[in-house]
Amino acid sequence: VSLIAENKNGVSDAVTLRLSWKGASQSASSDEFVIKPKLYVLAIGVSEYQNADYRLGFASKDARDLAAACKSLEGGIYRAVETKVLADKEADKLDILDALDWIQKQTTSKDVAIIFMSGHGINDQNGKYYYLPYETDLDKLKRTGVPFSDITNTVSGIAGKVLFFIDTCHSGNLMKGARAVDRDIVGTVNELASAENGAIVFASSTSNQ
Repeated sequence: VSLIAENKNGVSDAVTLRLSWKGASQSASSDEFVIKPKLYVLAIGVSEYQNADYRLGFASKDARDLAAACKSLEGGIYRAVETKVLADKEADKLDILDALDWIQKQTTSKDVAIIFMSGHGINDQNGKYYYLPYETDLDKLKRTGVPFSDITNTVSGIAGKVLFFIDTCHSGNLMKGARAVDRDIVGTVNELASAENGAIVFASSTSNQ
């Protein structure tokens, strides 16, 4: 089986996996013990920011809904599902960093981790990308924002499989200034999905959509 990625800019090299069929396997005996993976879910969403000018419609609801949907998978392909939801006031910078530390420590090489982040994201005037927690003050972005490097370091440090969902579109209206024009998240997503970090990334949109 070969997989090739293609877009308007070109075609990637093929990634090939060789499979062999040896016939139907014997049915597992009733007393056979099968270890299923655990699923760890960190869902973060901020709609009601401390600064009312930043408020969004559905970010916190989306975080709760995704965690609930994942919890329904417990007992199926996952032997257990552990969720942590940080919504609105709960999603301050320190709690987000603690939660990233939690999912990195809990997920073993046999498990699956899902990280969902919805809210505002923004590049500073030097192009460094930040996720904006509840108490964000754009005049003190280094102190109050969560640098995306912290998120990338967490993802690369998780031993199991990682799915990362990011929904931070329309953040361009927050920061003004000639040096803050380029807020496209594509570069950030590509870094997170690189071979070194190994995450499967789902992005809601580019920053101009």
